[in-house]
Amino acid sequence: MKIIKEITKQLVIQEIAEASRLFEKENKYIHIIGKHYEADIMARGNMIKISGDEEKVNKCIKVLSELHRMYCEHIAINEKQVRTVIELLDTNQTDLLYAMQNDIINVSKNGTMIRPRTIGQKYYVDAIRTHDITFGIGPAGCGKTYLAVALGAFYLKNHNVQRIILVRPAVEAGEKLGFLPGDLQEKVNPYLRPLFDGLSDMFGIDEFIKLQQKGMIEVAPLAYMRGRTLEKSFIILDEAQNTTKEQIKMFLTRLGNRSKMVINGDITQIDLPSHTVSGLVDAQRVLKNVKGISTIKFTSEDVVRHDLVAAIINAYEKDAKRKRKAEDRKNHGNNDQLQ
Repeated sequence: MKIIKEITKQLVIQEIAEASRLFEKENKYIHIIGKHYEADIMARGNMIKISGDEEKVNKCIKVLSELHRMYCEHIAINEKQVRTVIELLDTNQTDLLYAMQNDIINVSKNGTMIRPRTIGQKYYVDAIRTHDITFGIGPAGCGKTYLAVALGAFYLKNHNVQRIILVRPAVEAGEKLGFLPGDLQEKVNPYLRPLFDGLSDMFGIDEFIKLQQKGMIEVAPLAYMRGRTLEKSFIILDEAQNTTKEQIKMFLTRLGNRSKMVINGDITQIDLPSHTVSGLVDAQRVLKNVKGISTIKFTSEDVVRHDLVAAIINAYEKDAKRKRKAEDRKNHGNNDQLQ
């Protein structure tokens, strides 16, 4: 039988400004840590007082000290980061924690350092670096598009590629954009807004426009990829769940020398007609054993938007599972009746 030893320890943050940032509004980070370790944590001024089981109190101090170090090194802290630090310290994965913090993917035009903020994001950026084709599959808000754009911008800045090519299926227009006003660029712009926003962050709007004019950043609907060979390029296909089997095969076979492809999508948000199989779903099955291709699957734990986004995703996933179980029971009952 384990003997529980209750202790109280104090942690003092030297600077009041650092303490206020670490405690955040209503001490929400403190509450997350205290609830996880079942410890009583009180913050006042620049002092934190922790009471509870000795082992858990020491873990609280370890997490708080790590968050303080992150703050001092100008690493962004939010609720997701706090939970990630807890998870990695609890599982003795400090090497992965530091690898995430030291991995500067790119620096935005305003000086913000872009880092992976979740374990899934770290695996994703590493996969892109080490594979010619990477599939990023997961819910909205987990950073698939933004991180791919940040990496593409880094490769272009460092002359590892000669251009970035942005591709997205225009499902709402049935890939028939002719009736929309304007030239090709203006027709596809609404579908590529998330990609444009990311590139504007990386280069600034003026430089982004210049790169487009020089052909170093190219945008095109998926249908315009047919017949091309894409060499020395960083190619991003977004919303790939809305491709057909034929389209994604056509796209993947455009890969040329010294190029990288990133194919992103969310298989829970397929907008294709019900009788049409998603090319992204089919590609996972067909290509799962092909060397040189990596597939990273994100979960709601990787969502870096508002915490409610992750809660919404989990609620829909639970509802979908419930419906599948009900359908399976119904089908099983029908089979029993037939027998």
